[in-house]
Amino acid sequence: QVQLVESGGGLVQAGGSLRLSCAASGRTSSSGLMGWFRQAPGKERQFVAAISWTFGTTYYTDSMKGRFTISRDNAENTVHLQMNSLKPEDTAVYYCAAGRYYRASTYSRTEGYNYWGQGTQVTVSS
Repeated sequence: QVQLVESGGGLVQAGGSLRLSCAASGRTSSSGLMGWFRQAPGKERQFVAAISWTFGTTYYTDSMKGRFTISRDNAENTVHLQMNSLKPEDTAVYYCAAGRYYRASTYSRTEGYNYWGQGTQVTVSS
């Protein structure tokens, strides 16, 4: 089992920044890929970014590339999502997820992940 706890969400004005963190515990060695997803009310869960624990390789949704940066701290078993130039449409619950390994066909889909955090709310006001 892997436990994931997100933090860092909140209310921010458009153009502002937030840094989300995801602390992983338990059998973290079984998770080679960490991802961030988000879900707005009435919408499907959407892939944001992912990172390989071992190699640090990063993957992004094209629309967020350049504004969002994913990083990891192996020593602390923590993954971060730095979000800049936030827009009202970025408002959502942001979820951290852990998957066994990277696969091109599933890294951007929820089925590519085995464990999920409880989510943290991000609200961007206009």
